[in-house]
Amino acid sequence: MPSNDATINARLPRAERREQLLATAQGAFVESGYHATSMDEIAERAGVSKPVLYQHFDGKLELYLGLLETQSDLLISQLEAALTSSEDNAERITATVRAYFEFADAPNGAHRLLFETDLVSEPAVRQLLDRPYRACADAVARLIVEDTGLPFRSAQLLGVSLVGMAQACAQQWVSEGRPTPLEEAVDLVATVAWRGLGRFPLNRAETSAD
Repeated sequence: MPSNDATINARLPRAERREQLLATAQGAFVESGYHATSMDEIAERAGVSKPVLYQHFDGKLELYLGLLETQSDLLISQLEAALTSSEDNAERITATVRAYFEFADAPNGAHRLLFETDLVSEPAVRQLLDRPYRACADAVARLIVEDTGLPFRSAQLLGVSLVGMAQACAQQWVSEGRPTPLEEAVDLVATVAWRGLGRFPLNRAETSAD
């Protein structure tokens, strides 16, 4: 006779079941990557039959893309909050670097879906991986244009350099077991970034006009 827990689990509302399956799949993908994770394993971990899993998702790729989209949206929201947290550019840089480190530091390891995926050749995956990277780089570029008068394409290169450094350093910091406290690591990376970006004079367009 099935237990009460099993009966409750079997009767989860559709939305709750979907969230349960997503959470279960995320754990599997974080641990093993896309290719080594099967729908059979996800169903077994979730305590459901494979047909139940396919009632919610057409296949493994759809499930994976749903998780990537969630993490991409989360990182974008954190980066947007960082860039609007201050009017001081040095503080903005520090907040942006911290956003990457805090995202990578999450205990569920979900950053690995964006930073370490083994499915980069899939166009839909590549698009979701690029979204937060491009959104943050472009937002930084617009601030640089506003403050310095640099052409957008030049400012965009600077934005890409900041985002690339922050992401790479956060990923390395986590993979090496967090060898320094988070705030110390953030300060080190932000200091390097600001010493580069801070050298560009403000209001370059106005200065040239004078």
